[in-house]
Amino acid sequence: QVQLVESGGAPVQPGGSLKLSCTASGITVSMYTVGWYRQAPGKQRELVGAVMNGNVTNYVDSVKDRFTISRDNAKNTVYLQMNNLKPEDTAVYYCNAKDRKAGIVAWGRGTQVTVSS
Repeated sequence: QVQLVESGGAPVQPGGSLKLSCTASGITVSMYTVGWYRQAPGKQRELVGAVMNGNVTNYVDSVKDRFTISRDNAKNTVYLQMNNLKPEDTAVYYCNAKDRKAGIVAWGRGTQVTVSS
């Protein structure tokens, strides 16, 4: 059974940092595109960024130069390092795993990030 579990969400002040984790079981994350998404209250879920084959990453413009996605294959985990957090980054953050042929194979249940003074 494929399972993704996010962790690391917390309350943080503006300008602070958090590192989210997305730990997989049932799949090897290095063989999938892993995306980070977020959903703020009253808004649609949006893509934050993703890591693809060869550790190529991309990000939505609003988080470029502040967020970094990385993979630790030994831990079967993908990370989202978030720096210089802003109140508008407040959301539930989710990860998913996507196979080139099969499409999305799993979503995590999310972790809450709240940026507030």
